[in-house]
Amino acid sequence: MKAKRQTNKILLLGFPGNGLIGTFTISYLISHMKMRLVGDIGHPGLPPTLFVENGEILGPIRIYHKDNIYAIISDVPIFPEIANEFVSSVAEFCRKNKIGKVIVPSGVDTQSTDSKNTKTYGLATHQSFEKIMYDNDMPKFLAGSIIGTDATVIMVFRNYGIPLLMLYTSCHPFFPDPQASIFAITSLAKVLKIQVDTKDIQKRIDYLRIQHRNLMQETLDVLQEKPVPSKVPPIYR
Repeated sequence: MKAKRQTNKILLLGFPGNGLIGTFTISYLISHMKMRLVGDIGHPGLPPTLFVENGEILGPIRIYHKDNIYAIISDVPIFPEIANEFVSSVAEFCRKNKIGKVIVPSGVDTQSTDSKNTKTYGLATHQSFEKIMYDNDMPKFLAGSIIGTDATVIMVFRNYGIPLLMLYTSCHPFFPDPQASIFAITSLAKVLKIQVDTKDIQKRIDYLRIQHRNLMQETLDVLQEKPVPSKVPPIYR
């Protein structure tokens, strides 16, 4: 059954993947926009993990909200075995809350090590996002293979009839890449028409790479379909 859409509510969805682009980008915007925590998503297939921040206990997959924007961020990798169920639950959340568009920042492998060559490519499932890409001079993701959770996201939201924009930023796929995330954040901010200041990330790039290396290794293990117990990765604030 196709959902009837076209509301001005937007969901931002971020989870660990290539270069941890989704995690860095959504975590930054949640903090920058001072979004309010409104809930979390649990699944028996997830490793038992909790976070404690300023004395508050937080789940690994959380829902935030401010004005017309919702954000869902996962600080643990999404195992292939639960990806379809997880993404379907997100789509049901969109349907229940009348969210009309979904944007997912992610990373794409690049052969270049020069940050000057970093770009964000758009892959849209609906014409409304095609116009947004055109207005922001964003190149299209024209060819390549998409696997894992990203592929599940695209298939599920297409089946639900919810317009989706994947933002693929070129990055180092095997290492945390906060430098590429700065470009991803800027690109997403243009789409949302909001102002951002990434100086804090620029000052902490080396620290963030070290801080998130365990999460990156876990993500690589999941992409290679090696289930591993989760260590607690820190939350960027």
